[in-house]
Amino acid sequence: MTPLWVKICGLRTAAAIEVAAAEGASAVGFVFHDASPRNLALTAARELQRAVPAGVERVAVFLHPTQALVDAVLAAIEPDWLQTDAGDLPGLRLPEGQRVLAVLRDGAVDAATLPGRILFESARSGAGERADWAAARALAHATQLVLAGGLHPANVAEAVRAVRPFGVDVSSGVERERGVKDSALIREFIRAAREAERAPSVEESR
Repeated sequence: MTPLWVKICGLRTAAAIEVAAAEGASAVGFVFHDASPRNLALTAARELQRAVPAGVERVAVFLHPTQALVDAVLAAIEPDWLQTDAGDLPGLRLPEGQRVLAVLRDGAVDAATLPGRILFESARSGAGERADWAAARALAHATQLVLAGGLHPANVAEAVRAVRPFGVDVSSGVERERGVKDSALIREFIRAAREAERAPSVEESR
């Protein structure tokens, strides 16, 4: 069985990256969006990406970006993945081979048009709003679904067992205040997610 892909998003310090990597995070996310408290300047992103150890993927996270911003970020950090809303992608020019994590939100989704890997999110990113787990479970059968939205250490195990996603993504759920990560919460989240992936699903336990 493929190990659960665990992404800690919105990191802004080398210390938070170190904790996430040490606990077995699969990926870390760097946010490039002026309205977010987790936004990174390009100079800071260049420094931080050097703290990411081999084996941990780097995800550049956008929300309705301009082409100029995307170009600048790709040149600065050469991320393993580019994450943005699925609706943004047709208007962007990306390098050949750039891996994309398309964000789909609660609502009607045509499973027939799903890309190979998606991030399923609530209506608003980074606000701690829980996504529709029932809809996510249905989509998880059709694609590599990364579940986001309202996850935190106390509910991630339940989410993994209920949805059986390819991966999970957290940002506000491991913060002590908006935009400031808490090392203890990062540890608790990853450990809870890892333990849950080894447990039977909700359907299997009935």
